[in-house]
Amino acid sequence: METRNVSPEKLREIVGADHVRESTAADAVDGVEPAFVVEPGSVEEASEVMKVAGEEGLAVVPRGGGSKMGLGNPPRELDLIVSTARMNQILEYVPQDQVVRVQAGIKLEDLQETLSESNQMVALDPPETGATVGGVVATNASGPRRYARGTVRDLIIGIRVVLADGTVAKAGGKVVKNVAGYDLAKLFTGSLGTLGLIVEANFRLHPLQEASRTVAVEVESPQAAFEAVRAVKKSQVEPTAVELRYSEDRKLVVVLVESIPGGIDAKEEMVSFLLKPSGRVRTLSDEEAGRERSSLSHAGEDATVVRISAPPAELVGVMESVLGAAERRGLGHPEITGHAATGVTYVTLSGGETGTLDDFAGEVREIWVRRGGTVVLERAPVELKRRAGVWGPPADSIGLTRRVKEKFDPRGILSPGRFIGGI
Repeated sequence: METRNVSPEKLREIVGADHVRESTAADAVDGVEPAFVVEPGSVEEASEVMKVAGEEGLAVVPRGGGSKMGLGNPPRELDLIVSTARMNQILEYVPQDQVVRVQAGIKLEDLQETLSESNQMVALDPPETGATVGGVVATNASGPRRYARGTVRDLIIGIRVVLADGTVAKAGGKVVKNVAGYDLAKLFTGSLGTLGLIVEANFRLHPLQEASRTVAVEVESPQAAFEAVRAVKKSQVEPTAVELRYSEDRKLVVVLVESIPGGIDAKEEMVSFLLKPSGRVRTLSDEEAGRERSSLSHAGEDATVVRISAPPAELVGVMESVLGAAERRGLGHPEITGHAATGVTYVTLSGGETGTLDDFAGEVREIWVRRGGTVVLERAPVELKRRAGVWGPPADSIGLTRRVKEKFDPRGILSPGRFIGGI
C-alpha cells in the first residue's frame, strides 16, 4: 500500500513546524506506514488539519495514546496520523457538579489522579496503560467496573468532534440532565476513528468508595466458575466487578466489593460465604488484586487475543468451546480472562501457525455468532487478520452503518477499511 504525495507545508503552517514530522516504523498501523504524523494543539488547529486532509483526499487515522492501535483491520491506505497528544487539558471541572469536560488527548490515568483529589472518578478502568480519553471513547474500552457502573455509553454526556471536512460538531452538555444530542455521543463511542476526530468529551462522575476488598475463589472447572459467578450475581452483595482468570496454572473467579469502612467487612464475609462452595477462598492483597482483576493478558505482544461477547449464562459453553477448539488444534491451554458477570471473555493464545489460529477463530466464531454473540480479533498478527477477518460477518444493520459512514465521511478518508465490513 502506498501513501499519496503529501506535502507537509500546509500542515506546518497550521500547527507549527515542531508538530509535524515524518513517520517512522513505530507509527505504522498493522504494517501500513503513513507519510507524516501531525499533532494539533487545539480544536481550531484540528479543524484546519482535517480541512486540508478532506480537500486533498488524504487518508487519516486518529491516534491518542496508541494503546489500542492493534484493534481493527489494517487500513486500506494511510497518509496521516492525527495525534491528540497535545490536546491534554481538563477544560471544566467543578466537583460539586459531578461532571468533567476534558480534551481527548488527556490520559485517563492522569484525569483519574486529578479527580481523586476530590474523591471522584470517571467509572472507567480499561487495563491498557497510557490510554487517552479520546481513545477510550473511540474504542468503547471498559474494564471490570463495567458490571456496576456501565460502559462509556452510560457515562459520556457530551462530545465535540471534528468531521472529515473540518466541520466542528458537538452534542450533549455539561450537566447530567442535558441529553440533547446524546445520540451523537453514543454514535461516536466505539466508532474507531471512522466518523471523525474526537477532540473533547464530558463525563458524569462517581464518588470514590472509601473501602474495598477483593475476594477470589480457586475453581477446578468451567462449571465451578459459573456457579461462583451466579452465586454472587443472585445475592444482595452488589459487587463492583466479577472477573475471571482461567489458565493452566491458575483458575480464579475474582470479586471486587466496595463500601464505607463500616460496611466492608460484612460484604467481604458475605462474598466469601457465597464463593466457598466453589473452591478455596481467600482475600487478595491490594497488589495481587489489581493484577488478578485486570482482563489484560500477561502474554507477549505477538500473542493473539480473541474477544467473545455472549450472554453471561453461556459462560460454561464459551469456556468449553474455547478449550475444546484449542485442544483439537494443539494450541495448548489458552488463557481465558474477562468480565464474567457481563459476558465479555478474552482468549489469549501464545504461538500457533496462522492457519491453525484461523481454524480456531473460525470454529469459535461459527458457534457463537450462530447463538447471537460476537467474536472479534482484539489483537492478532496482520496475516491472521487478513485471513480470518477481525470483526466476523457483518450484522444485518451493516447497511445502516454504511449509510452513517457515508453521511459523516463521504470521501472515506477516515480510518479507511478498519471497521466492520471494511468501512
